[in-house]
Amino acid sequence: MITPNQDGKQSRNGSLLFLFSASGLLLVIGVICSLKWGQSQVSWHTLYEAITYKGHEKAHLYIQTLRLPRALMACIVGIQLALAGLLTQLTTKNPLASPHIFGINAGAAFAVVLGLVAVPTFTNMGSILFAFIGAALGALLVWSLTGTGHKQYVRLALAGITIHFLLSSLTEGLILFNQQATDSMIFWLVGSLSQVAWKEIWLILPFFISGLLMFTFMLPSFRLLLVDDEIAAGLGQRIAIVRAVSMLLVIVLAGSAVALCGPIGFICLIVPHIARALVGSNLAVLAPLTALLGGALLVYADFISRFVAFPYESPVGIITSAIGAPFFIYLARKQGGAKVQ
Repeated sequence: MITPNQDGKQSRNGSLLFLFSASGLLLVIGVICSLKWGQSQVSWHTLYEAITYKGHEKAHLYIQTLRLPRALMACIVGIQLALAGLLTQLTTKNPLASPHIFGINAGAAFAVVLGLVAVPTFTNMGSILFAFIGAALGALLVWSLTGTGHKQYVRLALAGITIHFLLSSLTEGLILFNQQATDSMIFWLVGSLSQVAWKEIWLILPFFISGLLMFTFMLPSFRLLLVDDEIAAGLGQRIAIVRAVSMLLVIVLAGSAVALCGPIGFICLIVPHIARALVGSNLAVLAPLTALLGGALLVYADFISRFVAFPYESPVGIITSAIGAPFFIYLARKQGGAKVQ
């Protein structure tokens, strides 16, 4: 005999299965659309031959060397930014928090632009290294200004926004010293996937895999971030270490994404909220759904960016900002910086 509790559990499991299946299907459809449509039209037969590597004509190479790595990068970066946003909101206990707002993205962008201006032979690996250093320094600078006490998270938000605008202003100042690359830098600073190739995929893949493994391994500990620090400390848990590991993971995920694709805005902010509205705050379910939705959102945003000013391309950051800015205003009015539940 099935009890009401068992019936409710089965119903919830069925809903979760449908939700994850629909999210996965949405992501796959987005990748297929990204591969098929763009400045150059290809047939379904040509697309099939290209992704199965059964053809080597110009159209096949176009898909294999340009569209396929771009779609994969959009998926990877979307997942990284969404998970980084989820961790930032948990760590700061602020639903309006994200690496973009709290100095991490701005620090990474500043360091990368500094490297581009100062080092003539600046490589992609160098940009990743500089991005990590800039993200870490930005985060440390924000945290050093917050202090301790019951108003720590309020000061954290104010310090983060201040440092973000400071670093953004310094970045814009650096661009003035490199007039030859101003257009490409501005395009990158908005967030762009247009220059992605397979070498960028191989560069970001180790950080992507290690970040996911680290996130999975630390998932039980990250549940402590859902409760008050006093309660976690009373249970004998080292909440300071968990928070430090969390911010380190945010730097790895967001820093590598910013280094290769620029500071794409609002993915970190809106995706965790959408996932939380669908499944609640159970991290075992919330984290994978956040990753799926993050990948899907950036894939579709990149696809749409190709047609905004067709036949020219627009930075994907314009699309994510157009989606995220109204959402941010809605959250600010509704929650006003309330703590994550």
